[in-house]
Amino acid sequence: MARIAGHFGRVEPRASARSYLLGLLSRAERKNCWQLAEQAGLARPGPMQRLLRYARWDADAVRDDIRAYAVEHLGADGGVLIVDETGFVKKGRASAGVQRQYTSTAGRIENSQVGVFLAYVTSRGRTLIDRRLYLPEHSWCADAERRHAAGIPEEVRFQTKPRLAREMIAAALDAGAQASWVTGDEVYGQDPQLRAALEARGTGYVMAVACSTRVRINHGRTTIRADTVAGRLPATAWQRHSAGNGAKGPRHYDWAWIHLGTDSHHLLIRRNHITGELAFYLCWSPTEVPLAELVRVAGVRWSVEECFQSAKGQVGLDHYQVRHWTSWHRHITLAMLALAFLTALAADAAPDRTASTHHLAHIRDPITLTVPEIRHLLAAVFTPPAVTAARLLHWSIWRRRHQATARRSHYRRRTTSEPTG
Repeated sequence: MARIAGHFGRVEPRASARSYLLGLLSRAERKNCWQLAEQAGLARPGPMQRLLRYARWDADAVRDDIRAYAVEHLGADGGVLIVDETGFVKKGRASAGVQRQYTSTAGRIENSQVGVFLAYVTSRGRTLIDRRLYLPEHSWCADAERRHAAGIPEEVRFQTKPRLAREMIAAALDAGAQASWVTGDEVYGQDPQLRAALEARGTGYVMAVACSTRVRINHGRTTIRADTVAGRLPATAWQRHSAGNGAKGPRHYDWAWIHLGTDSHHLLIRRNHITGELAFYLCWSPTEVPLAELVRVAGVRWSVEECFQSAKGQVGLDHYQVRHWTSWHRHITLAMLALAFLTALAADAAPDRTASTHHLAHIRDPITLTVPEIRHLLAAVFTPPAVTAARLLHWSIWRRRHQATARRSHYRRRTTSEPTG
């Protein structure tokens, strides 16, 4: 809180932000304004709601502090920036950026918001350091009335997800993030402008692409589909490498790489040695690197899914009940700060990772502290005093009255909108 306190002009929102963060780190079942206010011992959710909507403070400046904090605690050689998106399933059409669109969170097309995120990953840990709310072009950008109702600033224009990713990557690198590589899935790997921007900065990348991607081989003389290249490779072209440790140990795949053109461009191909399933990556680096390094970066990409899982499961990234543009960015930023805090504690508490590889032989030793375990311990330390029955009843009555009001409003809208016979 001392680190970000200067971004709050008044003591009241600063105190609310502290309570909000403690609530995100608590055992509260849902991390929305109602439950966070109850957790903080407040009589109404008003202070939390004002913090997200009306209070004067700069969420982007706090975001910049989160990025610096993450680099300070997690910075190490071989750092990787990962771009990816996650969905927030919503009802109705009033939430900023919501529409029916595909989200990997649900695995199908749902009414949802989509946030594009940047993760920072090193050998010391992983966390989210930037965010952008994706604003669909036709259903939102061209609808002035809808934009105004959701509080979307006039200067915000339609930007593709890769364009949003380019902005976040540039900001992180300009701010001094120790990252030699960038990786992302096909949404970002298929964008030539993103790849060109990274090459112009001298930042290496390993970006997933579709099997139908056409590449140039034979010193640029032949254009061919990536999956056709894979089908023509001899058995000797494949090497077995681990893409990093998973929940069940090392993730071994067969890998092959093909040089493209005259510089450090490669097509990297991953093959599941059991199912034969293939995955493809376009790669570039400012200097020559071995195949094992490209494999490492390709394997790191899955770390962003662990970031999303921790952010949603531990600090309520998706628990918000807000519709306004500003409110979304503020809640997401505070959740990112809570996650970065837990990640930094875990990194600082971890033993030297270069220790003897025989350490696993000591089967009675506990694993290193994890983000969920640290949150569990903190929640026990910061648990407020026992709540009186009167306080519990007060909040129960408040919630049920609010729900009754919402129900009446809903019924009234349905009644006035239904045609009369």
